[in-house]
Amino acid sequence: MLVDAHCHLDFSDFDADREAVFARAKREGVQHFVVPGTMRSRWKNVLALGQRDEVSIGLGLHPYFIQAHQEEDVDALEKMLDNNTEAIAIGECGIDARLSNTWEQQWQFFNAQLRLAKAHKLPVIIHCVQVNDQVAKRLRQLKLPAGGMIHAFSGSPEQAQAFIDLGFVLGLGGAATYPRAKRLQRAIQSLPDDAFVLETDSPDMPLCGQQGERNEPANVATVCRHVAALREQSDDAIVNASTKAATRLFTLPLDS
Repeated sequence: MLVDAHCHLDFSDFDADREAVFARAKREGVQHFVVPGTMRSRWKNVLALGQRDEVSIGLGLHPYFIQAHQEEDVDALEKMLDNNTEAIAIGECGIDARLSNTWEQQWQFFNAQLRLAKAHKLPVIIHCVQVNDQVAKRLRQLKLPAGGMIHAFSGSPEQAQAFIDLGFVLGLGGAATYPRAKRLQRAIQSLPDDAFVLETDSPDMPLCGQQGERNEPANVATVCRHVAALREQSDDAIVNASTKAATRLFTLPLDS
């Protein structure tokens, strides 16, 4: 049983054929989907998907949509967590160094969500682009009790180990399929079996050879095969390791 540990199935990209997307994924062995939130106005769509048995959800404020966020959105997130929503994680949240003009705002929203994760003892789903060392430093300071996931990890083996030491798992997705991603491939080869989950980031993060196309959860099976080849392990070994890690991190309702 495969888990897509990070896919945005609430996005409008899937409005025309969402059920077909689920069906294609299930034919590839993908049986559970973690859908993180990105902005307050879309939480209702995420929560609606969370009513499905095969979907678990996170709620968060993504740095890419920083212009849409208001300070009161953090209070709204806290209220939803206090009222026992079905969220199994906080996120997607984090820092993207490519958006340098919103750097200070990004850190404000990120820090606020990290504090909520600590208070509610929930894992956090982190968007971390070109800031692995800075984010690891902040996580080291906070000592989050439930750890979390570094989504779309693309760093070095040393950076990977720093996150693992902090109780985090690394999300492996489309980037792992690109031959030029040598540093990431070395990191993937170095990971313990309990330190990674598989993801697609659908509709984004396309696989090699699919640039410009919509990504979807069925492709997590292809990611699995690439990770297995890099680690010189069987596909089944990668399926078992990644699903076990995702189930442990997010307390997914899956049979052991």
